[in-house]
Amino acid sequence: MRHRALTGFLFTLVVAALPLAAGANPDARSASEPTAPRPAEPFRVLTLNIQLDGQERLPALIDLIRKTQADVVGLQECGSSARPIAEALGFGLVKQDDDRAILSRFPVLGTTPARQGALIMTPGGRAVAVFNAHLYYTPYQPYQLLGIPYQGAPFVSTAADAIAAAESARGKDVREMLADVATVDPRAPMIVMGDFNEPSHLDWTARAARAKRHPLEVAWPSTLAFERAGFTDSWRALHPNEIADPGFTWTPNTSVTDPRDHHDRIDFILARGDRLHATHVDIVGENALHAQIVVSPYPTDHRAVLTTFEIH
Repeated sequence: MRHRALTGFLFTLVVAALPLAAGANPDARSASEPTAPRPAEPFRVLTLNIQLDGQERLPALIDLIRKTQADVVGLQECGSSARPIAEALGFGLVKQDDDRAILSRFPVLGTTPARQGALIMTPGGRAVAVFNAHLYYTPYQPYQLLGIPYQGAPFVSTAADAIAAAESARGKDVREMLADVATVDPRAPMIVMGDFNEPSHLDWTARAARAKRHPLEVAWPSTLAFERAGFTDSWRALHPNEIADPGFTWTPNTSVTDPRDHHDRIDFILARGDRLHATHVDIVGENALHAQIVVSPYPTDHRAVLTTFEIH
């Protein structure tokens, strides 16, 4: 399915026009005529890294998506598998690049100029801008801080060094996505999801360091940049206690006590806009200890995140 790219100007016009019903003329209404508020619509969004194109695991990955009843899916590491997954689900497909894709049950009006996001129309006529990220994977700073060898990266020992390394690895990706976000009318409900390959500043807190959950407090720059741009982390908004509700997405493939790994939350669904409210967030994973939605055997190396929003 081909989708035309929308320039920033056109994208703004489309979004600004959508709150009105087709053909409506607001000036034609009597001043005394009551305007009934439209009921809120549910909007279910899933982020899922399918691990190295899914390969022989495609049937299980398709079943996982069906089980979540997601309306929109952000896939990472999807390569050539995005199209067969979309076709099996009956979803529209926006192939962002060789690594990422956005799948939608609802009509797609177009893509943002840099193809980082897509404008999706709900059945109730609301437009939502959805962005899907896969930030660069190496060096991985939790491993660097914990002395876990990975990709030949040097070890670091301070929060400042970890932040500098994260900015060097992913800062360009973040700036490019935020530049594309800036092409969208700021009134539009907006979602950014994906595999950040970096933890959250909301998780690596002083309290988490005292509890030995993480080795020290780190203000991770990627999630912080999106927070400063007005985005709210849906998981942490509904699960504010980072100790009681860690929400680990990395990884279902090792034990939490494995000294060669460090379990963490690196997959996110972020939202911006006063007409978009997260009502429920689930981790999708291998067992009830680590996930609210259980899929067994679990077919990939990241747990997925599913957020249910209400759009007003």
